[in-house]
Amino acid sequence: MNTDVLSSASPSATPSSGPSAGQTGNADAAPAWIPLDAVGDDPTPLYDVATIRRVEQASLDATPPFTLMSRAGAAAAGWIHQHVPSGRILFLAGRGNNGGDALVAATRLHQAGRLVEAWLIAEADQLPADAARAWFEARTAGVPLLAMHPDPDAALPPWPNGCVAVVDGLLGIGLNRAADGDVARWIAHLNGSHLPVYALDIPSGLFADTGAGQPAVRAHRTLTFLAAKPGLLTLDGRDCAGAIDIAPLGLDYPPAERPVAIVNQPGAFLHALPRREHASNKGRFGSLAVIGGNHGMTGAPLLGARAALHLGAGRVHVGFLAQPAPAIDPVHPELMLHPVAELSLDTMSAFVAGPGMGSGTAARKLLVHLIDVCANAEPPLPLVLDADALNLLAADETLNQSLIDSGLDYVMTPHPLEAARLLGSNVADVQRDRLAAAHALATRWQATVVLKGSGTVIATAENAPATINPTGNAGLSTAGTGDVLAGMIGALLAQGVPLLAAARAGVWIHGRAADRLVDAGTGPAGLTASELYLPARAIFNALLQGGAA
Repeated sequence: MNTDVLSSASPSATPSSGPSAGQTGNADAAPAWIPLDAVGDDPTPLYDVATIRRVEQASLDATPPFTLMSRAGAAAAGWIHQHVPSGRILFLAGRGNNGGDALVAATRLHQAGRLVEAWLIAEADQLPADAARAWFEARTAGVPLLAMHPDPDAALPPWPNGCVAVVDGLLGIGLNRAADGDVARWIAHLNGSHLPVYALDIPSGLFADTGAGQPAVRAHRTLTFLAAKPGLLTLDGRDCAGAIDIAPLGLDYPPAERPVAIVNQPGAFLHALPRREHASNKGRFGSLAVIGGNHGMTGAPLLGARAALHLGAGRVHVGFLAQPAPAIDPVHPELMLHPVAELSLDTMSAFVAGPGMGSGTAARKLLVHLIDVCANAEPPLPLVLDADALNLLAADETLNQSLIDSGLDYVMTPHPLEAARLLGSNVADVQRDRLAAAHALATRWQATVVLKGSGTVIATAENAPATINPTGNAGLSTAGTGDVLAGMIGALLAQGVPLLAAARAGVWIHGRAADRLVDAGTGPAGLTASELYLPARAIFNALLQGGAA
């Protein structure tokens, strides 16, 4: 096999990355691609399509024609060569430059002795200039090619014998409407193949800015060009993209442009976590009160309070609306349980309000009082608003305006339906652009917002890039996991962690705990909220000690 074809073709780049990044073949050269690692130290910037297009155009203006496509195809060839075992590799090339990237990669691999085949799902004589050149070079090199004229009535061909992987080069990041017609048929055909799919730049059909992907290719792994895009990590992106690698294509990385978001990685919050010294005592790590637990819902604040214990809060109290309040938690007698009227609010360091609180008059009065206590304390006390507290705010203009006017620093943790109520919108609008929805919530409510879901988005009222979380899985789609998250964030606030860092750390640890459980064979189906405590504690302590989390 002529491996020099792959190594010499790989582009130089200027990112900083670990030794696991894809190498160019030159020990002194920068890596051709960089894995996007959920546990990476430095938060990975994310750029929208408009920004990527500016970066791309600047490079096109500064280099000879075909340079950028050649680099993209070469990087893809090396990446595929590393990740795909021996056997036939099928390249699906669409009518745009994404298809040209796939054709260049197929040519490089063919020249290196790999068994490849390329299918063009377009009219060859209608390709743009660079893609047409890639098609010509593939033909000249003797790559086995098949050009298919789009025909909605024709049956799609069976996959080649011995095919071990398919490379998706059907659509790129320029998508402006949901995939339909012949492309949608190919996406369905590909998703039904049960073959591992390797997507170039973005899985076909996925919107790069928002993560909407119905229909979209479900890839095993994605090599995204120039920089990562937010849609790879939220909404449908997590299901579609698989593992993500970034190929800078010889340009400065990260781009000098302002990102629209960053990936929530430990470097975004590690500096703010409370260190543990031998001379510490429980008072040093704060007192948290979890307020809620109306009739029939006393388990909700207990879930949050137990999570807070495991994430290091010095003392944890629960204030119940239900009467009589439980006297003791037999699972964790360390918790201090009270009727809420008997809880000394002015002795607390932070609060979580909402789990199981209900929506009646008593709950509203309690929330009004709690906001007043937090806002008038010296210094003001941090507050996490979750579940029923959010629904109370959404339904009461006077209450929500008083919260905003209080100037209080607080965290809101809505799921999409709660977010829709708070915005006077609907779930479809929230999910259509989760970044925009999170920013709208943060601005409207002057809060740190945790918009839960696949790729949880964390936004602040300041015009700063949002954070998208890369940890977690479908095991979190069960009752009580939101209560656990609220308790984790509350525990960090009680220990003096600033709001944004507490939200980032709580969300990341919460998701990472679910990943640990699933990796160990617990879930995702049947995973329970209370199972998150122990792995979360282990992860938190590993972070405090500077070890692998």
